[in-house]
Amino acid sequence: MSPDPTDERNVLGEPLQPCGTDPMTGFYRDGNCSSGPEDLGLHTVCAVVSADFLAMQRDLGNDLSTPRPEYGFPGLMPGDRWCVVAVRWLQAYQAGAAAGVVLAATNERTLEVVPIEALRQHAVDVPDDPGGLA
Repeated sequence: MSPDPTDERNVLGEPLQPCGTDPMTGFYRDGNCSSGPEDLGLHTVCAVVSADFLAMQRDLGNDLSTPRPEYGFPGLMPGDRWCVVAVRWLQAYQAGAAAGVVLAATNERTLEVVPIEALRQHAVDVPDDPGGLA
């Protein structure tokens, strides 16, 4: 049973927002980067995948581009939103191939693995100077 996303928080300390439904993402395939005890990999980073990120994941043995219909997986294309494993995102970050991150849809459990500063550097849902929003 999947956790109720309304009970979970994002890395900003706010209610967790949906990551994506086309394709349907999340460990529980509910569109959210929710994480429960079954999610040992922490599929908690809401990433906007890039060609570089997908290539690096494939090189690491985590092919996210190839459709796998037997698992209901359509394969990802650059620009898709996907809940990725926190340590995989961190590996890509350290190699200079990090995907963009939707902070509002990235589960706070990500912070157990990835520093908030790294996520903020690749945030695609907030301006560099949030003070401009006032």
